[in-house]
Amino acid sequence: MAAAPSDSIPSVYGAWVYSEYGKTADVLKFDPNVAVPEIKEDQVLIKDNSRYDVAGVVVKVGSQVQKFKVGDEVYACLSNSIEIPQYHAKNSHGDLNEKALVKPNRLGSLAEYTAAGETMLALKPKRPKI
Repeated sequence: MAAAPSDSIPSVYGAWVYSEYGKTADVLKFDPNVAVPEIKEDQVLIKDNSRYDVAGVVVKVGSQVQKFKVGDEVYACLSNSIEIPQYHAKNSHGDLNEKALVKPNRLGSLAEYTAAGETMLALKPKRPKI
């Protein structure tokens, strides 16, 4: 799959970050120099247009990604979840949430760019023509 031109993806950007749980004012900090995530072979890089969940446009894809291509509009619920293959086989969100408490996701989708595995994403539905 093709990647977006490297000059259109910055190397750093500003993002709200956290590394532990606690009072928002104590743990949530703005970092103007967050490195754009490096993607794994089975991940895509999304230019994020939202802030709670992630919704945006794929700007880069890993070599093993099969369902998405650069330019696809996608969405996902990444809050309190991390990707652990053995947990994808289970249908219980509780398992994902329990693992997320062990290792908090540093950025979640509070960032301009988000790396996410293709198993966590779906294509944004097309607007019906009326």
